[in-house]
Amino acid sequence: MIKYNLICKNNHEFESWFSSSSEFEKLKKRKLLECIFCTSKNINKTIMAPMVSLMNKKNDDFKNVEKSFKLEREKLLSLRKYIEKNFEYVGKNFSKKVREIYYDKKSKKTIYGTTTIKERQELADEGIDLLSIPWINKNN
Repeated sequence: MIKYNLICKNNHEFESWFSSSSEFEKLKKRKLLECIFCTSKNINKTIMAPMVSLMNKKNDDFKNVEKSFKLEREKLLSLRKYIEKNFEYVGKNFSKKVREIYYDKKSKKTIYGTTTIKERQELADEGIDLLSIPWINKNN
């Protein structure tokens, strides 16, 4: 398949796909090409820049990104494992529980859970700083 930039006699530009360059010529000769804007049958190809593929460079770049992604994923999974082992999960009660701990001052409890954006903003307004981490799925 090949994509051509086309132009009609009324200077309307559009694109179209053809199975080959000879297919384009055959359709043009038989007046089967038509402008998508004005139905003119006088269609020509316009100047096109060829696509140059640097497969090795792209593949190397992709492999480097993939490797980097895997390393970051492993770090995040390790962090998740540490948190699950050493912190108490409080789920959606996080905002309530973090306030109890924050205002108690004697409590050294470590917890994790979830908040809404609104709850997070309310906690920030109270001076309670939170740390959010991407929670990587263990099975993905």
